[in-house]
Amino acid sequence: MKNKSEEPATDSSVYKTLLESTRAIPWKIDWKTMKFAYIGPQIEALLGWTPESWQSVEDWATRMHPDDQGWVVDFCVAQSKSGIDHEADYRALHKDGHYVWIRDVVHVSRDDHGEVEALIGFMFDISERKKTEEKVVALQKKLEEYSFQDGLTGVANRRMFDSFLDETRHNAVRNQQPLSVLLLDIDNFKQYNDLHGHLQGDECLKRIAKVLMGAATRSKDFVARFGGEEFVIVLPETNPEAALKIAERCHQHLLREQIAHGGNSASQLVTLSIGVGTITPARNDSLTDFLGLVDQRLYEAKHQGRNRIVAA
Repeated sequence: MKNKSEEPATDSSVYKTLLESTRAIPWKIDWKTMKFAYIGPQIEALLGWTPESWQSVEDWATRMHPDDQGWVVDFCVAQSKSGIDHEADYRALHKDGHYVWIRDVVHVSRDDHGEVEALIGFMFDISERKKTEEKVVALQKKLEEYSFQDGLTGVANRRMFDSFLDETRHNAVRNQQPLSVLLLDIDNFKQYNDLHGHLQGDECLKRIAKVLMGAATRSKDFVARFGGEEFVIVLPETNPEAALKIAERCHQHLLREQIAHGGNSASQLVTLSIGVGTITPARNDSLTDFLGLVDQRLYEAKHQGRNRIVAA
């Protein structure tokens, strides 16, 4: 007959064997010390880093894509402090320098007093799923653009923008990810048309559309003609700092075009005023109010002298 005193050790060994034979990577972090108490050996096959190299949450945070690091760390820390189980998708750094899409599923463990004592979770490799999702998104975007294109510039029209923004908002709410929007207006465009004629004005709009498409290059980025001489760029999963960089890139790319504009009070070239906003929307948040805020920033950019970017 088996000695009962041996059962816990035997059970522990069995559980460990089971955990380490799955593709999911188990881990545990002590909340007080923020140190890894355990991470499965599968981590080395997936990311190249040995289990021994995962000492603290600092190792987890720094081995993450810079575009994901800020919001993922803030989100996970906030949820953990609140004792809420959660999950997050992000790009983890492989030891050889490329990135792997990871889903972290986290359970918050509490002690007898209700205080957080540990985080216990699993890492999953979702690279193939992400590739498939990106292909589907790109295909859907292409098909929709054929039906919802602005006839002059070739970018999406206002109707397509409304549809895309609504879908992007749902994804942002579901995944609790940031959503950024840029509103861009060509400075003194009426004067441009008066000086150069409407045919040349149409050519200017086409060139601006190409500039914006060249500045927002991810498959998930979205450029549309908002109306007249106004454009909009929607940037899913983009924090304020990254959105500002895209706005600055729009200015840089347009400057390289050197489109002459003798009637522009801000410059002798065609320029853009840009309003920038970022939201991590809750289910009841109004995107109308958010777009109104971005539009106010666009107005401020024009009021301050045009050829400017106004963000938060």
